[in-house]
Amino acid sequence: MTLVSVVMPCFNAADTLPEALESLTGQTLVDFELIAVDDGSSDATASILKEWAVMDARIRPIFQPHSGIVVALNNGWHACQSPLIARMDADDLAHPERLERQVAFLDMNPEIGVVACRVEGYPQEEVRQGFMVYLDWQNSLLTDVDIRREMFVESPLAHPSVVIRQEWLSRVGGYQDHGWPEDYDLWLRLYLAGARFAKLPEFLLHWREHPQRLTRQDSRYSLENFLRLKAHYLARGPLNGKGAVLVWGAGMMGRRLSKHLLRQGVPLTAFVDIDPAKIGRTRWRLPIISPEKLPAWWQAAEYPAVLAAVGARGARQLIRQHLNQLGLREARDWWSVA
Repeated sequence: MTLVSVVMPCFNAADTLPEALESLTGQTLVDFELIAVDDGSSDATASILKEWAVMDARIRPIFQPHSGIVVALNNGWHACQSPLIARMDADDLAHPERLERQVAFLDMNPEIGVVACRVEGYPQEEVRQGFMVYLDWQNSLLTDVDIRREMFVESPLAHPSVVIRQEWLSRVGGYQDHGWPEDYDLWLRLYLAGARFAKLPEFLLHWREHPQRLTRQDSRYSLENFLRLKAHYLARGPLNGKGAVLVWGAGMMGRRLSKHLLRQGVPLTAFVDIDPAKIGRTRWRLPIISPEKLPAWWQAAEYPAVLAAVGARGARQLIRQHLNQLGLREARDWWSVA
């Protein structure tokens, strides 16, 4: 048994795979195994893995017909022989001390189920502004409180940066395919199961940005599927048992998310908005009210909750200030969802 197993799904990754393998075999922590799953590649991926496995016995390739990322991840996970499971993609680069620092952290903090690290987008010329904004937000979430507070904003962890305890991955049933992002789905199931999260402040992974990234090419990562996923787990987690839910934001994001919330049976009662053109109108036959009327609606409701669903930059903080002034507690009375 090794200290940590690294699971790396590979599909037509011949151009970047050697660099990724080199960054792993050069780790300061040497007691690891790499389970590299070739998902039916049609390029030289398989031959590269075979060559590297001959040179380094820690590399254990698995070859399967093309079945997709979820099957590859689960096949890799089931082949692991370690109590800790690290993720890595075939086009990313790990800092030499990545595994050593994350394994040491989990050893010193047995209450933590998942530890990630800060990540840096590269190559710099390929990193778009939107991706940079997302990385800045994600890298700002370091503690369990930070991560759980903003769990429903976006995926708070870079999948190839995490190390997960085998027992927690088993407890929630590994990776699942529901037609939406498999990594965010895993974080939310772990969240609902009570797992604790952490993120090291060091930048220990270079996360490659390129037009062929799965998140840009696969429809499972579309905005609509992110919203379906959020609604599914909001209904089963924070909103379970709530008697009235108010959505702050009657614009595009609030409208599209609320559609999925209604399909999940969430008891929506009103929308809140600052736009005078929207106030007094309806959305899904529900009234759109001003923030000034929110306290009265809150007092009249039984077990109420507020969802902040405005995606404009800076809006989340303004809404947070307003709701805090009303005495509502984040992650108990209200949640950011955009």
